[in-house]
Amino acid sequence: MNFWDKKYEDFRQQVRAFALERVAPLAVSIDEEQRFPKELIKPLADEGYLGMVVSKKYGGSGFETLQYAIAVEEFSRVCGSTGITIAAHNSLGLWPIYEFGSEEQKRKYLPRGCAGELVAFGLTEPDAGSDAGGTKTRAVIEDDNWIINGSKCWITSATECYAAVVTAKTSDEPGSRGISSFILEKGWDGFVSGKKENKLGLRGSDTAFLHFSDVKVPLENQLGETGGGFKQFMKTLDGGRISIGAMALGLGQGALDCALKYAVEQEATGLSLSKRQGVAFQLADMETELQAARGLIYRAAMMKDEGLAYGPNSAHAKLFASEVGTRCAAKAIAILETGGTRVGEYAAERIWRDVKLCEIGEGTSEIQRIVISRNLVRRYQEELTEKSA
Repeated sequence: MNFWDKKYEDFRQQVRAFALERVAPLAVSIDEEQRFPKELIKPLADEGYLGMVVSKKYGGSGFETLQYAIAVEEFSRVCGSTGITIAAHNSLGLWPIYEFGSEEQKRKYLPRGCAGELVAFGLTEPDAGSDAGGTKTRAVIEDDNWIINGSKCWITSATECYAAVVTAKTSDEPGSRGISSFILEKGWDGFVSGKKENKLGLRGSDTAFLHFSDVKVPLENQLGETGGGFKQFMKTLDGGRISIGAMALGLGQGALDCALKYAVEQEATGLSLSKRQGVAFQLADMETELQAARGLIYRAAMMKDEGLAYGPNSAHAKLFASEVGTRCAAKAIAILETGGTRVGEYAAERIWRDVKLCEIGEGTSEIQRIVISRNLVRRYQEELTEKSA
């Protein structure tokens, strides 16, 4: 597969046109008002962007992972809040149901999700962030139901979702053993969301706690086998890291767009800023790093499409792209001079606030370095074993 194929560029232009027409005009107000863009949900669903990871059999678009990454990139390029809403719904909400759900669960939940009813993913807890194996939420069987108690934090689309995939301990086995997954629906007694968080960035994204108080969950709403939750969410996060990498890439590209426009149009003593070496070199560095990040993200996406082991590659992509996105936003603010720090005047300031999440969500940069280094050591040890055999 060649990601320079014309069909992918045609797809990019299709997404770009929609994003510029429908999303970009709302980006400033979404951020300033901390407003969830409800008016975008139906148009996004109608165009197939809320069912990208699901096959047409269940009402989805059946896009390739590479197309999905391009779409997240282009939406994030104009509005990070919209980008993360799309990404979390697709890769964290729908994908686990599509990958691990029973046929009955797929037919029940996927068409509604693809039609625009958002699905959240409840993993992180106040005492279980990077150490997701430290889950405290509990599920016990009583009669014909699981009874769930606990809380999840920093959940995207927490108040706007109609359903959520959540993890809970189903046994007293230590660590990650004994964690299972469940599909919960809003409206069930005891299942409520908390107050929307007041965040540094991605302020239009709906982020809040999910609380469970004696929530009765039918046995058939268990996702996959008992005790299989940890493996499920590790696979889910492998794909989610492609999403976050693509989001960071789009935000970084948006920062470059902003800086380039300003540098070309502004003049200092009769000379365009873009022709001043100090500015030109920063633009060159931004473009080069973004191209490198794009290659890592697209490679991981292609590996997933081809059924290859892509986990370490998604960690490479997420780590590099998120840090590149942050650097690009900082450079753009510097190029824009004092105007770059004015809230709402230029996109660079908003992008700088938005992109920081990409170094934290779905595994911090430190966690990615642990994943990458462990894989590197494992490969080295395997090579030694092969040589000595």
